[in-house]
Amino acid sequence: MLYHQTKDILYVKEFLGHRKIETTLKYVQLEQALFDKDADSFTCRVAKTPEVIKQLIEAGFDYVTEKDDLIYFRKRK
Repeated sequence: MLYHQTKDILYVKEFLGHRKIETTLKYVQLEQALFDKDADSFTCRVAKTPEVIKQLIEAGFDYVTEKDDLIYFRKRK
């Protein structure tokens, strides 16, 4: 699940304490078998006020970028 959330194999390797990346690759293969390739879809939100920004961060949204005084966030579906 951690690999599915982060897509960072090195982070997962360190988190699980694996010595070899090959061991962690088993989890990547399992993730690919369990989850659809369309799983890389996101829910997107736009915020302008500090209160809305705080709510989005607390709900698990990640900062993406800022444009025209609007702040864009996303979260994996």
